[in-house]
Amino acid sequence: MTRKMDPGQERFQTHEVANVPPALVDYNLFTTDRVLAEATEREGAGWATADLTAFGEKLGRAETIELGFLANRNLPILHTHDRTGRRRDEVEYHPSWHELMSISVGQGLHGSPWSDPKDGAHVARAAGLFLLVQVEAGVMCPTTTTYASVPALRRQPELAAEWEPMILPRRYDPRFRPAKEKSGVLVSMGMTEKQGGTDLRTNASRAVPIGRGGPGGEYRIVGHKWFFSIPMCDAFLVTAQAPGGLSCFLMPRWTPDGAVNGLRLQRLKDKLGNRANASSEVEFQDAWARLVGEEGRGVVTIMEMVNYTRLDCAVGSAAQIRQAVAQAIHYASHRQVFQRALVEQPLMAQVLADLAIESEVATALVLRLARAFDLQNDEHETALRRLITPAIKYWTTKRCPAIVTEALESFGGVGYIEECIMPRLYREAPLNSIWEGSGNVMCLDVRRALARSPESATALLKELRLARGSDPRLDHAIAALEPKLRDPDMAEAQGRTLVEHIVLALAGSLLVRFSPPAVADAFCASRLAGHWTGAFGTLPAGADTRAIVQRATPAT
Repeated sequence: MTRKMDPGQERFQTHEVANVPPALVDYNLFTTDRVLAEATEREGAGWATADLTAFGEKLGRAETIELGFLANRNLPILHTHDRTGRRRDEVEYHPSWHELMSISVGQGLHGSPWSDPKDGAHVARAAGLFLLVQVEAGVMCPTTTTYASVPALRRQPELAAEWEPMILPRRYDPRFRPAKEKSGVLVSMGMTEKQGGTDLRTNASRAVPIGRGGPGGEYRIVGHKWFFSIPMCDAFLVTAQAPGGLSCFLMPRWTPDGAVNGLRLQRLKDKLGNRANASSEVEFQDAWARLVGEEGRGVVTIMEMVNYTRLDCAVGSAAQIRQAVAQAIHYASHRQVFQRALVEQPLMAQVLADLAIESEVATALVLRLARAFDLQNDEHETALRRLITPAIKYWTTKRCPAIVTEALESFGGVGYIEECIMPRLYREAPLNSIWEGSGNVMCLDVRRALARSPESATALLKELRLARGSDPRLDHAIAALEPKLRDPDMAEAQGRTLVEHIVLALAGSLLVRFSPPAVADAFCASRLAGHWTGAFGTLPAGADTRAIVQRATPAT
């Protein structure tokens, strides 16, 4: 029986939906990412493949991906007071945020290398975080700070002994109550003040000892923080001026007697991106805290935390790069233009292949860096980590915005609409280059590592020479880099040039050794030979763009 169309419906039906690519959902983020899977195995975490496969399947489900959209449409709400006028100082999150946090903590991304230390533990966790960030980057912040708090707390053993059993369980508990009454806790950090930014020694917050004070002792803190992320965490590592100088403190949300601590949330930041995650301004009104380490050693202590957060900044940017490139290739593979798939158009294939190379570089770099964090007792890896942590953080976070912008363009107007994930990636892309040290700070840290630890240059050259003889363009780049590493008088203004040379040589070494010839050759020809401008779609003639794009295609 043929259904008769209503006359009005027939009159206003103007078109049918055709040639519109489906959303990239219901796919396995891990198994369809060959580069990530290979790097995870190569860097010592092959034992985690089954777990990461299950995690990738869970994250790729349409309903999980939708959680990221919901968390960004329903932003956190600050409640400074209750209906009676009493201070409340609570942040309300949408249920989607709590679901995503449950996924993160349930996977152990907040602390698995500490609760189950073994070879490849940091690599496996980095791979898991890489997958999570592709669904929603906002949950990376509390995940990262909690993970990074543990090595800092271990500088004060009695605090670590008290807090680690509450931090490490894989249970997310969002209730606002004392930490000891919860099934799991999160830890964040607060360093930045209005007047100083990166220059922590200008901190104006003051810490006064209660009694004798000293390492592990009690203090009262009065002051403020201009950026105070995830204010509903259960404790914070903060910096303040003690009698002995700038120091690091653990400040819980509740005091030992069961009262809410003196953290007065002033407002939430209205941010460009990372909107699902609350960042606040806070004032400390005689807030109770305990000293971590010695007075006057606050920078050294907090840097123990910062080094791990920098690893995650690099991983997070690499993950955003992968998601942007995967989205662009998926869209181009399903979109027909001039009677041919967009991905088959020669100029588009050039652009997509160039983006795919960038994604492979970023993934290889951050997993290699995570491996260096695993090998804490290896002198070579320790020296290498000191140098390449700021270098890789600089590179991946700087490349991310440019790559996301190019990937967005491949969608045309569709990529500019909020129903698409690309606008969220676009807003998120610049953040990691700012968080935990801007690009210039990273370059200064690289120079500082070379000056204070000459063995870091030796370790880098040893790493690079593992690929010696594999490609003359790489050999030439390494030879040109060596005198720069040994030059203590290199001008500070050339810091970015030096760091980029370091990263390109390291990336070339990794790709020449481990990537398919099509990828490695295109990288060396474009990045190490000639005059690369950083523009996309300018690979040399003869590059096997089809093979490069196919390797990066996220099959559904």
